[in-house]
Amino acid sequence: QVQLVESGGGLVQAGGSLRLSCAVSTRTFSSYTMAWFRQAPGKEREFVAAISRFGDSTYYADSVKGRFTISRDNAKSTVYLQMNSLKPEDTAVYYCAASSASVYYTGAHRYDSWGQGTQVTVSS
Repeated sequence: QVQLVESGGGLVQAGGSLRLSCAVSTRTFSSYTMAWFRQAPGKEREFVAAISRFGDSTYYADSVKGRFTISRDNAKSTVYLQMNSLKPEDTAVYYCAASSASVYYTGAHRYDSWGQGTQVTVSS
């Protein structure tokens, strides 16, 4: 099982931007489909975005489409989430997740490994 460590969260005003990073400890990073999820207080964990093994395909939740961009650097074993035009409703703990499957899933139970999460707070 791989280890994932997120960073880059923080407090930002509405309309601002943040870039999250997730470093993955594995020699076979390119064999994993990667995703970002988020969980707000009192809510279930929800899918945000996913990226295929070599970064040629990306997928987004409707709520973030056009504002967030997922990317990966296989040489650095790192996945990123660039978040622009942030809204107060984006406030949540953001988690990165890894799946050994070759296709992406929006269900959290499909992912094998998880990071500890990083808090993103957007003030109005």
